[in-house]
Amino acid sequence: MKHLQQNSGNVDELSAKERAIYSRLNPSQIPHHVAIIMDGNGRWANRRHLPRFVGHRSGVQTVRGVVETAARIGLSYLTLYAFSAENWKRRPRTEVDFLMRLLRQYLKQEVPRLNRNNVRLTYIGRIHELPDAVQERLRWAEEATAGNTGMVLTLALNYGARAEIVDAFRSILTAAKNNGGIDHLHIDEDIVSRHLYGTMPDPDLVIRTSGELRVSNFLLWQIAYAEIYVTGKLWPDFEGVDLLEAIADYQQRERRYGGLSASSNGTGQDDSLASELALHK
Repeated sequence: MKHLQQNSGNVDELSAKERAIYSRLNPSQIPHHVAIIMDGNGRWANRRHLPRFVGHRSGVQTVRGVVETAARIGLSYLTLYAFSAENWKRRPRTEVDFLMRLLRQYLKQEVPRLNRNNVRLTYIGRIHELPDAVQERLRWAEEATAGNTGMVLTLALNYGARAEIVDAFRSILTAAKNNGGIDHLHIDEDIVSRHLYGTMPDPDLVIRTSGELRVSNFLLWQIAYAEIYVTGKLWPDFEGVDLLEAIADYQQRERRYGGLSASSNGTGQDDSLASELALHK
């Protein structure tokens, strides 16, 4: 398992509404890693008869609030699906160019805030395919926050999970060729995991905004046992209190990783499977 760092947070800086929800949580059961599929910027703007870029700008403001709340409650890892590889193909060029400018602006403005909140910034995805000016700003922001010891904020940029798995296998083969050849190459889950992007642990909780019931090619390998929480809120309307509500829901679930539930009757089937079988008798 990849390293799980500890983050003490600062809950005293939560808003009154956030503190009310946080008081219901078990601090020892805060998920180590939350991943969010941020969806709904365009629809948010359309419903208000506004240009799509206004929705994207509002979505950036949401990122700021959610990151601060996550850091304050002591979350160790937060990963945000910011820009998918498919966006290059499916979005108008003018919108893609705007998103790249918005990303550069966000990084410049937010680094001081990230440092105040002790947040370290990293990225996953095919970063080398982004415009040079964006890559330069990404390197600058990563270096500027590298000394922080609190939450790790990972932005998934030009990211696609299938591309990540392809890149992982290419990396495995390259490493084997440079280490005596592939004749004795043994591939198991641990090898694949170690060649995926980033160094964060697998997510415990995946949050999807906008009510869509799909994972959209996001962390397909890593979320094999993650809990999934879907909210109908569009991303610009999502707030720190919504993050806390998702965590409260997460804490009510029983994570079995394919094993038996605590209420299992010991027959080798959990209650849901036994009920399903009974229905088909």
